[in-house]
Amino acid sequence: MTSQGNTLNIAVICGGDSGEYEISIQSGKMVAQTLDRTKYTPYLIVVKGNTWVYTDSDGSEIQLCRTDFSLPLPESTVRFDAVFNAIHGTPGEDGKLLAYLEILDMPFTGSSSAVAAATFNKYLCKQIVSSTGIALSNEILIRSEQTINEQVILERLGLPVFVKPNSNGSSVGVSKVTQKNKLLQAIRMAFKEDEEVLVEAAIDGREFGCSVFEFQGRMMVFPVTEIITIKEFFDYEAKYTAGLTDEITPAQIDEEMDTEIKATAAMLYRHIGCRGFVRFDFILAADALYFLEVNTVPGMTQASILPQQAAVMGISMADLFGMAIEDALRFKKSGKG
Repeated sequence: MTSQGNTLNIAVICGGDSGEYEISIQSGKMVAQTLDRTKYTPYLIVVKGNTWVYTDSDGSEIQLCRTDFSLPLPESTVRFDAVFNAIHGTPGEDGKLLAYLEILDMPFTGSSSAVAAATFNKYLCKQIVSSTGIALSNEILIRSEQTINEQVILERLGLPVFVKPNSNGSSVGVSKVTQKNKLLQAIRMAFKEDEEVLVEAAIDGREFGCSVFEFQGRMMVFPVTEIITIKEFFDYEAKYTAGLTDEITPAQIDEEMDTEIKATAAMLYRHIGCRGFVRFDFILAADALYFLEVNTVPGMTQASILPQQAAVMGISMADLFGMAIEDALRFKKSGKG
């Protein structure tokens, strides 16, 4: 079954194989529910390991055909015009699934597989960003086969430090360590999520997020959001538990700093080679604006930062998601994808 009438068949993929599974499901459901039905016919595809399923109105689960990314419904086979990627974490945010879609020549929202893989690896991403001269926290990368030398870590980075899985999102497995005797425990916890662990010197300052989207040849920089949490840091609980964090959009900062954050985010978007919606996170310290990380598959629920920023700009969620699909299709038609 090809596109129905004037609407496009859109596979909204969500789920994945990381600790962000439930959040991704929420994002995927929001996208599928919100897409403009006069333009798009969405199919929610939940990915978990080798099981990629669509659940029909009767509750029957139908396995997606991964040979050609089609959906064999009883009445006919659905052929997709594009994929809306709502998988936070692996395999949607680390480039694995995107590489598969590129092989199939299937348009999808967001950045290329190469950019996704590079930015999902926190250490590699910092090396790419370092060439721009933006301030970065000092770090040490530890691989699973290496011996953990706590003394070297403490001598080079001091305390406090953040210990995090090198390739993960939503602050899953992340700890802030303020005491020497807690460092090894934090590293071991992070290794449960990844084979590489990044230990970074903590930067004292205010945290900000700024989203960017190049659409129809025009760079859209969204309002800056300040993230203020009552927790010790913006961890998984703080991100997804009501009342623990205030996300203030637009941020209450002076015009000069607002301009600097937006300009830095836009520059990084181009420097890294991003596509689609991307959110950059920064820490504003007393001495400089520090790059924290980049999120190539931002949350897409009503409580997520990007939709909040879009709302301030007067962009509805339906329009926001539609723009992402239009961009994927346009990029494909241009021959660049």
